[in-house]
Amino acid sequence: MNTCTQSPTLLSRTGDWMRRNGALIRGIQWIVVAVYALLILVPVFMPLPDETAHLWSNLTLIAQFAFWGIWWPFVLVSMVLMGRVWCGVLCPEGALTEFASKYGRGRAIPKWMRWGGWPFVAFALTTVYGQMVSVYQYPKAVLLVLGGSTVGAIIVGYLYGRDKRVWCKYLCPVNGVFGLLAKLAPMHYKVDEEAWRASYHPEHKIIPINCAPLVPLRNMKGASDCHMCGRCAGHRDAIALTFRAPTVEVVTFGKTNNNLWESALVLYGLLGIAIGAFHWSASPWFVTIKQEIAGWLIERDIMWPFGTQAPWWLLTNYPQQSDVFTWLDGAMVVGYISVTALVLGTGVTLMFALGARLLGAKWDWSRFNHLVQTLIPLAGCGVFVGLSATTISLLRAEHWPVDWANDVRAALLSVMTLWSLLLAWKVIGRYATSWPHRLLALVPVLAGLALINYSWLLMFWLW
Repeated sequence: MNTCTQSPTLLSRTGDWMRRNGALIRGIQWIVVAVYALLILVPVFMPLPDETAHLWSNLTLIAQFAFWGIWWPFVLVSMVLMGRVWCGVLCPEGALTEFASKYGRGRAIPKWMRWGGWPFVAFALTTVYGQMVSVYQYPKAVLLVLGGSTVGAIIVGYLYGRDKRVWCKYLCPVNGVFGLLAKLAPMHYKVDEEAWRASYHPEHKIIPINCAPLVPLRNMKGASDCHMCGRCAGHRDAIALTFRAPTVEVVTFGKTNNNLWESALVLYGLLGIAIGAFHWSASPWFVTIKQEIAGWLIERDIMWPFGTQAPWWLLTNYPQQSDVFTWLDGAMVVGYISVTALVLGTGVTLMFALGARLLGAKWDWSRFNHLVQTLIPLAGCGVFVGLSATTISLLRAEHWPVDWANDVRAALLSVMTLWSLLLAWKVIGRYATSWPHRLLALVPVLAGLALINYSWLLMFWLW
């Protein structure tokens, strides 16, 4: 029996409603575009907030809290709860790039753009550059980073594809992160391939679906690439929005649907570069190393690294706020993030590589990549709790009680660690030949999870 001829559920009816009300969804997208433009453009022309400014009365602080205190943290949460609904229904860049593509040049997607490493590279460069220009604090930096990404989305949309989201598919800096988190979502558009084949009749014309993010609908297995826009709901009586176990995409599909670039994004992106970006401003190690290097330079009369002539778009430079990066500061930020990524990412990689090796007589990259996917819950949670530092700082500045923050962080990290552990146990079970074998392979996985949690213990409890 095909998927869509069964008794419809509330969820499947929701998908059908989204298909029928596509115009309303597009209208919502343009409202979000307008709000997005307001938040990134208007604060640039306003004076920076002083010590008398408040979150409820200053648009710059409102925009800062909206982007980094609410918007981005809870977009990540939405990926885990509902899949990529944000991408298909609300994302301003998605709406703009698809609109530009509709009226653009319609060129074929070049081979260089299809390179699988772009999600990792774009995330890494955007994260590091954002720290250099203090994107969490200053409107001009927000305009440069987020606005620059939006301009890139419009240009790519204008040049390539027709009514497509080529930018979202290949170059969006957070596409890879969103795709990873959506693997955990308890809902997805399920494709019944048998019903798809049965729906084919030569005398019946079937209207094709414009899948903007370029997902091959007939072979779609998970939620990683789907933007959950609802356009394909009910297509060929074979596609319906349904519930699923939140472990199925990692445990079942992850055995074949994996690649080394995704693993790199988890290990060296979310668990390396992102943690380094959150760590450096709270780290006493950063201060100690910087003082040692500064002393060494002064002893040798090497003074140019202390220069503050770098423009704001290269290094943070706001003298009126007493916030200016020297060349040494910039080098230290990049160096600290890079070393953190290398040490932490490699440490976890070695632990999971050992776990994967214990599961087979020969090394298998696919098995390693499959096991690494079990880190997604904890890795995604880490980015959320890291961004929460900005949320809590803004609330604390308004004298809101935030004593609960560390308890919530501890609870979240504990639950997500257990989720990752459950996924690892299930994945290992697909390769292990016995219970002792399964338990043995789990030991290095536990060590890797402990190392990740120790990095957050340092930031929120020990430093």
